[in-house]
Amino acid sequence: MKTKDGNITGKTAFYCEALKVTRQGFYKYLKNRNKPWKYAELAAKMQEIIAGDECNDTYGRERMRIALLLKQEEARSKGEDFPDIPSESTVYRVMSRAGLTKKPNKTPNSITKADKAAQKSENLLNQDFTAGKPYEKCVSDITEVACMDGKLYVSLLADCFDNEVLGLSMADNMRAELVRDTLIMAVRQHQELRINRAIVHSDRGSQYTSDLYRRYLNKYGITQSMNSAAGRCHDNAKAESIIGRFKEELLCGRYDTRKMPMESVKTLIWRYFMGYWNNRRICSANGGLPPAIKKRRYYEQILTSIPRAL
Repeated sequence: MKTKDGNITGKTAFYCEALKVTRQGFYKYLKNRNKPWKYAELAAKMQEIIAGDECNDTYGRERMRIALLLKQEEARSKGEDFPDIPSESTVYRVMSRAGLTKKPNKTPNSITKADKAAQKSENLLNQDFTAGKPYEKCVSDITEVACMDGKLYVSLLADCFDNEVLGLSMADNMRAELVRDTLIMAVRQHQELRINRAIVHSDRGSQYTSDLYRRYLNKYGITQSMNSAAGRCHDNAKAESIIGRFKEELLCGRYDTRKMPMESVKTLIWRYFMGYWNNRRICSANGGLPPAIKKRRYYEQILTSIPRAL
């Protein structure tokens, strides 16, 4: 039963009842059916944002709205037009209609195994991952990625201040050298970790309780913090959240790493963290700023607060 867009008259009440729509709604449709969608320009801007980076198609309503606001600020600073940004709920409706929403995947669990005989360090963070300045508190963890030629183990160390990944190492095993190399990279590229005697938190995996890892912590003057007990995933929630985001955005439904050689997967992961994550990815925890931008603004604010010499 159809009305052919109103060309067939009569029995309208019957048709509306059969199709479970109101007569007012039907006449409103006839009135507006040829009008352009009011959010067509906004949807086009969303498409541009998603096309800007490979992993931007994982943006939800919150990060998409932040990305739109940043694009709007950039455009208007150049004197260019940009559509008004509606509320977050409207952004979601526009995304849904434009087919830009994506269902999140399950966050992976940690894979490290505790060494029951090893001495444990105190939990200095107690699930408080906030930091007032860079290089004050850091978190570290290990995950695995199945490849064509075996399992690839990925270790990272991230700054709690802005979620920047400071250290990253990958290997075909998860011996203590893996986390040691992550620490070495982080300290070599960010000497502030030594200056601030930063806290580095991890779970109770045997890699983190090893003599090798602790020797390097002492060498760099870095304080170790660990989960209160084995299996307390919330004690290292920050690191596990970063790993979960990485797998959801880069791997799940995008790359079948089981059909890819390990060296190719290494390159993929390195570019994701060192290029996209640190420098371009919208981070809601940073007020929408990528980690590098938040850190730069922090230091710019310090410089502007210093009185100029007369």
